Amino acid sequence: MEDPTDEPSPGAAPAILASHVATVGSIEVRRALPQRTRRTIGAWCFADHMGPAEVTEGRGLDVGPHPHTGLQTVTWLIEGEALHHDSLGSEQLIRPGQLNLMSAGLGVAHAEEPTGAYRGTLEGIQLWIAQPEGARQSSRVFEHHAELPRVTVGGADVTVLVGEALGASSPARHDTSLVGLDLDVHGTTTMPLDPSYEYGVVVLRGAIRIHGSTVAPGSLAYFTPGAEEWRIETLEPARVIVVGGEPFSESILMWWNFVARTREEITAAYRSWVHRDERFGSVRSALAPIDAPVPFWLRDFQP
Repeated sequence: MEDPTDEPSPGAAPAILASHVATVGSIEVRRALPQRTRRTIGAWCFADHMGPAEVTEGRGLDVGPHPHTGLQTVTWLIEGEALHHDSLGSEQLIRPGQLNLMSAGLGVAHAEEPTGAYRGTLEGIQLWIAQPEGARQSSRVFEHHAELPRVTVGGADVTVLVGEALGASSPARHDTSLVGLDLDVHGTTTMPLDPSYEYGVVVLRGAIRIHGSTVAPGSLAYFTPGAEEWRIETLEPARVIVVGGEPFSESILMWWNFVARTREEITAAYRSWVHRDERFGSVRSALAPIDAPVPFWLRDFQP
């Protein structure tokens, strides 16, 4: 007798999981990942669809300095501009078609701010990638990639954000076998896949149909490993983010902005941020630092 499972079989229709709405800084986001029933897709462990929102020269993402450990942040805009500052001394304007990638390692802090010049619509996605054991103990690094490879397949223009696909390779660092793609879909597309990967699909704009299932903004479509291709049909022109990778082999513990392995690691990171010790450095920002909530296992104790 087989054990029951909630996951679809390879090649079957995806599991469609509803995103939940949150507020980050001054922007409303749809959080597609993590979910109660799906914590990671490959090493991808977080996905926030930001906006669309109207911003001004002085009011944008407005995410003050905050810390990270054990992950990479991947920031990708499809409209608008934002300004990144971090404790490594980086100051980087990001525009559509450009990628910001920050590897946190043992600890880094950053802020996402208005540009002082851009007024209009802001929309994009921020993704996190859990770093494997060796990489999470390594140096902190910030990368900005002004140009990324683009490939046309069927009715879609595909930008390779991270990893390799369709014979193209992104220059962005990655420490596990994974891929991140932006699809500008305007017609029927047959998309080749790596059958060893599990995949997630987040639609930013428009709507598509894959394996008979409709995917639109506000949901995550999850596919188990095994499929060799998708046939993607457009119900209306769409912008689609695809994340995939070999299932992540390490158990992780996520709390607030930290990806770790144990509560003890998170407690140490939390206390470093509360006491503003040298671990996370300082960020040159006009915004106030974000206070960390107290981990539930420490609520009866002093930080």
